[in-house]
Amino acid sequence: MRGEWNGLQALICNECPYAYYVHCFAHCLQLALVASSHEVKLVHQFFEKLGFIINVVTSSSKCNDELRDAQAAEIVKLLAMNELESGRGLNQTCTLQRAGDTHWSSHLKSISNLIKIFNATFHVLDNISTEDRTSSQHGDANYAYTLMKSFDFVFVLHLMKKLMEITETLCQALQHESKDILNTLHLVSTAKEQIQNLRETGWEAFLLDVKSFCVKHDIEIPDMDATFVAREGQARNQPCDFSIGQYYRVELFYATIDHQLQELNSRFNEHTLELLSLS
Repeated sequence: MRGEWNGLQALICNECPYAYYVHCFAHCLQLALVASSHEVKLVHQFFEKLGFIINVVTSSSKCNDELRDAQAAEIVKLLAMNELESGRGLNQTCTLQRAGDTHWSSHLKSISNLIKIFNATFHVLDNISTEDRTSSQHGDANYAYTLMKSFDFVFVLHLMKKLMEITETLCQALQHESKDILNTLHLVSTAKEQIQNLRETGWEAFLLDVKSFCVKHDIEIPDMDATFVAREGQARNQPCDFSIGQYYRVELFYATIDHQLQELNSRFNEHTLELLSLS
């Protein structure tokens, strides 16, 4: 319908050559986030793995009941250890929600909930792999468990949560029918600035958070000072002293953020922001 050559966009531009086409601004942000997620190989694979894990864990009402019971048991345990605050409305159980590309905010909920109930999810997968079920169910559960035990998976899990939390406020503001234009323009600028600041000064704190999570959940942490060797072998243009830490920082952390910034700058360029200010 919106086709540049034969759709509504073309018809309007034929009648009014000075017309300027722009997506719904909320959809622009969705497209930017989706596009950036597919540019980095491990990030693209992460979302496929995330969907697989959620499908396995929520495959039946029995699994959902086990997930809820495991959460309740963990909450009781943490409260007894004084690691959780008690109070009305606190420590509610949650579910793992399937995410969709057209509703990018749902990805943040999926990721946040998985981080919150990581141990409970392990518990359900362990039950599936040991109980009297089909061999395919055992295989899926074992594979999902292995994925969650991967440092790569945990690294991208936290990175995407960090980036999505920055853009979530902007995403919600753009969906309001009666937008506060000045506030929205400020949010666009703030989101870009926060992502840039994360790139420039956020690496050390981010890596520390990921490592702490891995220690808590008994996930092996690679030696960041060791030489990085890709699965297909060391590339010709790869320096001999290229470490695993540099790989995660440059090829994942920086690359993902750079693609995100590039897409945001492309979708929310000067022309788009000018239209937004006039809407």
